[in-house]
Amino acid sequence: MRTLITGGAGFIGSHLADRLLAEGHTVFVLDDLSTGSFENIAHLKGRPGFQYTIDSVINERALAEFVDQCDTVYHLAAAVGVRLIVEAPVRTIETNVHGTEVVLKQAAKKGKMVLIASTSEVYGKSTDVPFREDGDLALGATSRHRWAYACSKALDEFLALAYWREKKLPVVIVRLFNTVGPRQTGRYGMVVPTFVQQALAGDPITVYGDGAQTRCFTDVSDVVSALVSLPQESRAVGGVFNVGNTEEVSIRRLAERVKALTGSPSPIVNVPYDEAYAEGFEDMPRRVPDIGKVSALIGYRPRVDLDETLRRVIEFYRAR
Repeated sequence: MRTLITGGAGFIGSHLADRLLAEGHTVFVLDDLSTGSFENIAHLKGRPGFQYTIDSVINERALAEFVDQCDTVYHLAAAVGVRLIVEAPVRTIETNVHGTEVVLKQAAKKGKMVLIASTSEVYGKSTDVPFREDGDLALGATSRHRWAYACSKALDEFLALAYWREKKLPVVIVRLFNTVGPRQTGRYGMVVPTFVQQALAGDPITVYGDGAQTRCFTDVSDVVSALVSLPQESRAVGGVFNVGNTEEVSIRRLAERVKALTGSPSPIVNVPYDEAYAEGFEDMPRRVPDIGKVSALIGYRPRVDLDETLRRVIEFYRAR
């Protein structure tokens, strides 16, 4: 199989490239390095079956050349991270919506399979936990830039499904729940690498809000397994799938586990949301996936528990 990964120099994209190459596939990576890093794919340079171009998905000419050569498009390119979303809402919306529009347009010309990486953020402030793919979305007010990312990714989903229904473009949508692992950066507000770096440096581990909010963190290796399998299953076409872990942990407890696993003397301190981001910042109290749909279809089961994932991230940052 010949695959294109937009955003392939990012955290998840680079791990996906590793897996596909290991399985004998040809991999093309397109990334503008706005949030990704060439360091993530440097070890693949010169490897048979691997090609990369530093460019944006909105460059239709460059994108079209890659789409022509591939069988499957993994569209992972997006603005990511809460901090980037809050600080650059225009960039967030334009990158996510227009980028996806261009990818779908070019893929539709050739009828190529497209997997769209969406996010658990689309569930917004829903309290109907665990989140099901057919559940209602509950986004906040448009005056709260916090919800720009969720809205833009929901639009991506609507657009992808419209291409499937109207143009019969084979699409699969995956809603990812807090993917973590080596190579992830804390630069844009990702909590696990932030906590790990703070702990290893002996700096205060900063928990935003009261720390009672809970999340389910998924090892990147489990996520990649689902990403590889879904496009190969014909029954996945036109579907939306949660991919995550069901092990729920509070952010306060997460900080305590990072502190214990690193043996760090760092204190754990709470920082109000208004101070961390902006006045009136809103967050979700829980974010838990129902993974029954993807499990029934492809046998997906998360195999890596949270402590093992944390050990892998700690080892990665210690080696740096």
